[in-house]
Amino acid sequence: MNIGEAAKASGVSSKMIRHYEEIELIPHVRRSENGYRTYAEEDIHTLSFIRRARRLGFSISQIRDLLRLWQDKGRASHEVKVIAEGHIAELAARIEELEAMRGALEHLTRACQGNDRPDCPIIDDLAGNLKGGTSLDE
Repeated sequence: MNIGEAAKASGVSSKMIRHYEEIELIPHVRRSENGYRTYAEEDIHTLSFIRRARRLGFSISQIRDLLRLWQDKGRASHEVKVIAEGHIAELAARIEELEAMRGALEHLTRACQGNDRPDCPIIDDLAGNLKGGTSLDE
C-alpha cells in the first residue's frame, strides 16, 4: 500500500510517517519501481504501535526502546515495566508543574479587578513587577 493508505490504516499522518523513517524510528520501507514507498501489514502494525505510544506521551527515545522490546520475543517484561514506570514518574512531575501554574494563575486572576483601570496583577507578574507575588520564577 502507498503512504496515504498506510496513513489511513495506521492513524499516523503521511508527514509523520516520513519523519519516523527519517529519524530511523521505522526502517526505510521498500520502494516501487517509480520510487513510491510501499508499506506492508507489518509496517502498519509498527506505525499503530508508535501512534498508541505517542498518545500515552512516551518520548521518541522511549518508543525506540519499546519497539526494540516489542520485536524481541525473548524480552523480559521487567524492561518494559521499567520504561513505563519511568514515564509515570515524568508524567507526575509534569502534572505537579501544571498544578503549580494553575494555582499561580488562579491567585493572579482573583487579585485582578477585571475592570476598566489599567492596574493588573497578571501583567505585573509577567513583567516581573509583582512584589511578594506568586510567580513561578520564585
